[in-house]
Amino acid sequence: MKSIIFTLIICFAAATLFAQTDTIKTRHTEGGDADTIIIIKSKKKHKYKFGIGKDVAEVNINNDQKDTTYTASKEPGFSMGLTFTRFDIGLTTLNDNGSFKLSPQNQFLNYRSWRSSSIGFDVLQVSYRFSSTFRIYTSGGFDWLNLRLRERGTILRDQDVLTFVPDDIKYSKNRLSASYLRIPIALDFRTHDDADGRRFHFITGVDMGLLLSSSLLQESDVNGDQKRNGDYHFTKFRYGPFVRVGYGGIGVFARYYVNDMFDDSPAQKGLRNFSFGMSIGW
Repeated sequence: MKSIIFTLIICFAAATLFAQTDTIKTRHTEGGDADTIIIIKSKKKHKYKFGIGKDVAEVNINNDQKDTTYTASKEPGFSMGLTFTRFDIGLTTLNDNGSFKLSPQNQFLNYRSWRSSSIGFDVLQVSYRFSSTFRIYTSGGFDWLNLRLRERGTILRDQDVLTFVPDDIKYSKNRLSASYLRIPIALDFRTHDDADGRRFHFITGVDMGLLLSSSLLQESDVNGDQKRNGDYHFTKFRYGPFVRVGYGGIGVFARYYVNDMFDDSPAQKGLRNFSFGMSIGW
């Protein structure tokens, strides 16, 4: 890893060096025996686009602009490319058949509300802009769900149903996690720029997710650190409505998945996931 980082640094330094061009001017001195040679150093200007279309990110190098710019296109048209945006940091909450209080059969999933998180971001995007204020897009990214469990015990992996075995071990961390490939389909409304060059955004749509992996991480003085990857009956495919509202580059989001959180585990039927928090980028 260190050799790779070092190689990248060398390549970047070399690219920066060779990006410079020299302009040579000769100034003749009256009555002198020699000319004065003036070397004016300048840098080549580069612009890189991470996709095709008007609504994709651009990186500007040596052109006296911000390193990264996002084109606020007013023209209708199709765009596709890398996005690296909609970075979500929030809390996750369980809804048990319409109640935020867990039923007796789900008490082993009792969790620490302020330490159970939902984190995600998008990396690819395909969109079509109809006007300066409205577009429709779909994107691809990743989302992580983390439940910090309160109860002392272990959720077993690869069982016929979701199975919990209690014990007397004091865990400093007992976290049940799942990662998803997220694929939202969204309607994006935005206002015109205000005097500060910012605008309001309102986005709504359907968020879909494909399960990538699930695990249980436990930390204790008795057993040390243990991470067990396997099948914890998280649903393979989840879907539900979402909304994003914000101003400038900052906003808030909320998502509610309408299908059950766990598959093939009858005791958890009707247990669903609701997430909300802050979001960066559009």
